[in-house]
Amino acid sequence: MNREILRLAIPNILSNISVPLLSSVDTILMGHLSAAHLAALGVASMIFTFLYGNFNFLRMGTTGLSAQAYGKEDHTLLSYTLYRALLLAFVLGMVLILLQKPLLDAGIYLMNVSDSYAPLVREYFSIRIYTAPAMFMIYVLMGWFFGVQNAYFPLWMTIFVNIVNLVLSVYFVKVLDMGVSGVAYGTLIAQYCGLLLGFLLLYRYKKDFIAVEVKALFDKNTLLAFLHVNKNIFIRTVALTFVLAFFYAQAAKAGEVMLSVMILLLQFMIWMSFAIDGFANAAESLTGKYYGAKAWDQFYKAVRYSFYWGGALALLFALLYYFLGETIVTLYTNQQIVIDKTMDFMLWVALMPLLSFGAFIWDGVFIGMTATVSMRNAVVLSTLLFLGTFYLGSYIDFIWSLWISFLLFFVFRTLLQSWMFYKYGKNLR
Repeated sequence: MNREILRLAIPNILSNISVPLLSSVDTILMGHLSAAHLAALGVASMIFTFLYGNFNFLRMGTTGLSAQAYGKEDHTLLSYTLYRALLLAFVLGMVLILLQKPLLDAGIYLMNVSDSYAPLVREYFSIRIYTAPAMFMIYVLMGWFFGVQNAYFPLWMTIFVNIVNLVLSVYFVKVLDMGVSGVAYGTLIAQYCGLLLGFLLLYRYKKDFIAVEVKALFDKNTLLAFLHVNKNIFIRTVALTFVLAFFYAQAAKAGEVMLSVMILLLQFMIWMSFAIDGFANAAESLTGKYYGAKAWDQFYKAVRYSFYWGGALALLFALLYYFLGETIVTLYTNQQIVIDKTMDFMLWVALMPLLSFGAFIWDGVFIGMTATVSMRNAVVLSTLLFLGTFYLGSYIDFIWSLWISFLLFFVFRTLLQSWMFYKYGKNLR
């Protein structure tokens, strides 16, 4: 089991950590221009995290359904899961492009964007929104590859996208002096290059595909089952991204400097979460496969071992943040006031991996089981608890209450999902 987990997790970890690497480069590029540029990038990126993150069900749902089809050796279901997901991804991407103006206006209003950097936010958004169809179809392709137990193709896609993005962003900002639009164009071009590579890699499985029949594609029962799984993941993800958006919006009320501090603190969360997601992705693939095959001994073993490996990696990150936190912060920005205020939170940053890794692993297990109703309920309830703890603590200290309640959000999720799994086990829905 250790070998199976590592075979899937190591490529996932390498793939996942390349994403915050790119985010970090963009943050560094803007952080060395001005606090306004850093704040604009953080807010604009958060708007896209909210928009695009809500559609991550395209990857999660595809992974769970395709992994179970793979475990059953059902090539018809495996093929049509991919077809339906790609079609839905393209349609949703085009809808976002058509609705870009009201989405941007709503994002600026809800995120409390200051007039001092609002034009930079608009500039970035108006370019990056055109990545939507490519981004969503990449979600689907990666989810399907995970489902068929192939962690290497998503690795190649992610690394390729991020290398193209990295090179173009540095060139556009440092050489062409394009500012915030430079990192936006770098992302736009890189996403479509990654989508092309994904379709080329998909050709490897051509012999396993069933020819498309329109009637079968829109079969009522299978289509409703597909949409039901994705509906619950969508609701769960809306709640999750709401917490992140709320976090940014509240931090923005404290001014550019404190918003910049919160952006830097979340960089630590992003690095840790993307790495531990490698084991969560492995849990999705393995629990889905064994759940579909009804191999229950292997199923429960995959759950346990995913937690062992996720916890070990969380401990490693905790030690790294505790001893090297200040060094990492100074890589992101040379604004001394931002560095000083960020260091006030560093002890809690070091505890963050240990407090939150369980939520990521449980998500992987629940997705593999397609237990999307339970996962949805756990996140929605945790969101309500997050809001309650924030508003109660805000009377004492606004910023500290925001950060501590954010950490507790992950603790709430871990406890609720643990209780659900140990109560219902393989019968969880």
